[in-house]
Amino acid sequence: VVFDVLFRLLKHLYPDEERNPEKSRVVYARNITDVDDKINAAARAWNEPNLSLEDRIRAITERTARAFHEDMAALNALTPTIEPRATEHIAQMIAMIETLLAKGHAYVADGHVLFAVATMPDYGRLSRRDREEMIAGARVEVAPYKKDPADFVLWKPSDADTPGWDSPWGRGRPGWHIECSAMSQEYLSETFDIHGGGADLVFPHHENEIAQSTCANGPGTFARVWMHNGYLMVEGEKMSKSLGNFLTVHDLLKEFPGEALRLALLATHYRQPLNFTRAGVERAKRTLDRLYRAIQELTKIEKQHPEFAAKAAEDRELMGNDFIRALEDDLNTPLALSILHIMMDSVFKNLERGSDWRGQILSGTEIRHSATLLGLLQQEPEAWFKWQ
Repeated sequence: VVFDVLFRLLKHLYPDEERNPEKSRVVYARNITDVDDKINAAARAWNEPNLSLEDRIRAITERTARAFHEDMAALNALTPTIEPRATEHIAQMIAMIETLLAKGHAYVADGHVLFAVATMPDYGRLSRRDREEMIAGARVEVAPYKKDPADFVLWKPSDADTPGWDSPWGRGRPGWHIECSAMSQEYLSETFDIHGGGADLVFPHHENEIAQSTCANGPGTFARVWMHNGYLMVEGEKMSKSLGNFLTVHDLLKEFPGEALRLALLATHYRQPLNFTRAGVERAKRTLDRLYRAIQELTKIEKQHPEFAAKAAEDRELMGNDFIRALEDDLNTPLALSILHIMMDSVFKNLERGSDWRGQILSGTEIRHSATLLGLLQQEPEAWFKWQ
């Protein structure tokens, strides 16, 4: 949801050129990891003798991806520009590993290819961790074939019961980190503007991505800006399966409309820990009830003056400067929402006063345009109020 708002904002600030509409100025890549040891373990545990292991893996990843897409649609998240899958980019991963080997940043040992951390002097600059912290934080596997405990796997061998691909180092599969480096280079080039992700990925995943990509392509390449969203708490405790407070969008949609969940997620600045509570979602739903009531009343006025309303709706610039500035300031969604509240309160006051219809229509358009950047007010009021 956080990066969907960023995508919406950047698309507004950098619209596609009219003379070249098929080439987007903003490219949002969101990859799917479908090569993973947990997936392999789940496929082995699935007792379905009529399906091969590969078919079981494919079924699990397709089912999970489909559920994810349904949940994202329910939260009004836009489809990314590209959604690459790891299994479709093995050749690019092998090519990057070969480059790292040729440049002396990787080595082959016992069927594995490992990144040699010692060859990168500023390894750890993103997470600002010292060496001992990094080794502990990575929960590294103590393996005799490693030259250094901090070295991490780029490629590992696969046995007969594990998915694998042919490579110069034998049949195997990629490490997790190399997948993202290879896919970002494929679709965003060697250097791109923004890399996002959760705070839990800073180390080791993002640190290792930087190591792979900059050592393969040269200093100063890869992501210019990093954005990390904070941890998720549930009713004051960190969300985890062990505490039994693990919530999914799928389950919450049985209790709340997706737009209320989205608003609850945006009420806290993306870099701060988010304490998700049912009371917070209920407040979000009440706020949306009031916003949709304002739109409902304004729609009645628009229907009386359709030509003026149509022209106003087409005006991209009809959006509060304060609202845009809030989002431009490190995606400050709490401030943007407070400005949206002020707009809404103003509409109700003007409706009570019976203010000029032109001003009311312009206010309604401003609210709609602003809310769209947050992914809110994306349906007709009648549909919202029919939700059960």
